[in-house]
Amino acid sequence: MANEVVLTLIRSELRAAADPVRGAAAQAYMKSATPSLGVRVPEVRRTARAVAAAHPFETADELRSTVLVLWREARYREERYAAIDLTGLRSVSGDLQMLPVYEEIIRTGSSWDYVDGVAHRIGALLKAHRAELTRVLLRWSADLDIWIRRASITAQLGAKFQTDAGLLSAVIEANMADKEFFIRKAIGWALREYAKSNPAWVLEFVARNGPYLSPLSRREALKNLEVR
Repeated sequence: MANEVVLTLIRSELRAAADPVRGAAAQAYMKSATPSLGVRVPEVRRTARAVAAAHPFETADELRSTVLVLWREARYREERYAAIDLTGLRSVSGDLQMLPVYEEIIRTGSSWDYVDGVAHRIGALLKAHRAELTRVLLRWSADLDIWIRRASITAQLGAKFQTDAGLLSAVIEANMADKEFFIRKAIGWALREYAKSNPAWVLEFVARNGPYLSPLSRREALKNLEVR
């Protein structure tokens, strides 16, 4: 069962903080049919966390149910952001049962901001359940849904020296031929981030796959490296 108090308070507090002018601009920027309240992302995050702290979830199941209800019944984009923020609570950190929740968010959200909002959560699951998540991400890298494929590429953002380079290589190589902007951008982003920890590996990867990487992916990958 969902925590109805948390649901009610998050919805009411977000509506109370609404800025219609900013909301209209945000909706136009996202080119989305979902209206925006115009509440800034940091404020959404503070609201979700403060409400959850004041009314703690009794179980991980209750938290998952609340997240899904808030996500599925959202009338405004910020309510979906708040649902994603709730998944960051410590009680479900590394909880493998959150994977179906993240997958639903990615598949039904179908937007880069939602995908990127849960990417690091999936990365945390990878660290906690290396074998299981490696299989999942390899499967996702060949999925028909571009957003699932984007998540397979961006899941290791911020992993630094804990990055599984073999997995990163595999999910990128599975998508190098894709002409979708959000896939090409994700490839470049993932390589650029890993270059901060292992520039030699990224340089070698780009050199070896040069003919197959899009100009956008290559440019992003090498953005902070000396060799262009």
